[in-house]
Amino acid sequence: MSQENVEILLDQYAATNERDFERVMSHYADDVELVAREPWVQTGRFRGRETVGRWFGDWLSTFDRDARFDVKEARELPTGGVLIIAEHYARGRASGVEVHGTVVWVYRLREGKITRVEGFPTREEALEAAGLSE
Repeated sequence: MSQENVEILLDQYAATNERDFERVMSHYADDVELVAREPWVQTGRFRGRETVGRWFGDWLSTFDRDARFDVKEARELPTGGVLIIAEHYARGRASGVEVHGTVVWVYRLREGKITRVEGFPTREEALEAAGLSE
């Protein structure tokens, strides 16, 4: 099951890069919860597929259509989650300024659907929250 979860998340990122948002959202459970903390502009807890989709849509809409994610690490954690680290490349939609950053998310899945997404400022903080340290 763990490799299946990783593959689901890799497909979700591929769909995002392809702008196939219907496919992206098909990977989310109806009761999904998103936990966004610093450095995200809009922080907090967001519940429900529509609300979570809107959060990601609002964030992505600040960038041009060429925004993309390159997944650098995708691995099942012993605690049951999946760690995804991706490089994000884009230009600001209004400013045209080039943006590059790293996103760190820990996902939880149930029956092939994403039920929880939690963002972290760094890989180390994500692993620490998962009860791991390297």
